[in-house]
Amino acid sequence: MTNKYTPPKVWVNDTNGGNKWANINSPEAGARFDKALPTGQHALQLYSLATPNGQKVTIMLEELLALGIKAAEYDAFLINIGESDQFSSGFVSVNPNSKIPALIDKSGDEHVNVFESASILVHLAEKFGQFLPKEGAARTQTLNWLFWAQGSAPFLGGGFGHFYAYADEKQEYPINRFAMEAKRQLDVLDKQLAQNTYVAGENYSIADMAIWPWYGNLVLGELYDAAEFLQVKSYTNVVRWAKLLAAREAIVRGRIVNRSWGEIWEQVPERHSVDDINKVLALKPKK
Repeated sequence: MTNKYTPPKVWVNDTNGGNKWANINSPEAGARFDKALPTGQHALQLYSLATPNGQKVTIMLEELLALGIKAAEYDAFLINIGESDQFSSGFVSVNPNSKIPALIDKSGDEHVNVFESASILVHLAEKFGQFLPKEGAARTQTLNWLFWAQGSAPFLGGGFGHFYAYADEKQEYPINRFAMEAKRQLDVLDKQLAQNTYVAGENYSIADMAIWPWYGNLVLGELYDAAEFLQVKSYTNVVRWAKLLAAREAIVRGRIVNRSWGEIWEQVPERHSVDDINKVLALKPKK
């Protein structure tokens, strides 16, 4: 470290400078402006962005649709976190924590707001009876890994990703600190996947859907451009699993919903029917 930092006696929010992503944050919760959320025709209304956390839910919904569950049809509206959409009064009324994704389930007599990606996955799994064992050791194992992802991914995203990819200056200490933790997590996964086809066992589950958007994308070179830096090829079991899941049609579809960047065939900013995705995927160049 070249500059020594001495914390003041009382913290003051003047440290963000001109960094776009840092300036999104504030020590205060709540709505910053009034704006109603759009709504569609389906019972499930998703408000999200195709970050790893957002991909978890759209992958789950596309997996349910792939099983022929028509009640899993959904409208997905783009929440542009770079433009502070998550701080609108409408979004905050669904998720007071102002983080994507957020879901409104209008299928019952009472509308249910669901936020936190793991909570949405469990809600949908229990609602439709898929991808989460109903009882016993298999259910516990699936939930173990689901919550492992919730506790671990912030070190990869807000920790390693922020300092490696988004911070204004590259600083050795935080990058090394979070790189070590990211690699430790990859090693945890690698050892688990050495003994299992999927993360929680021999059955594909919401644990895989929660973990793949972070660690699968990372080892496939789709996250932070850090594959070489973290030597991800050495985690052979994670790479095998990541490629296995990447070939699933529902993951191909789910990862591009609420996406507004990249190649044209990767962008489905809003999704209201299967055709919204089909039309975009039809543009993908043939190998």
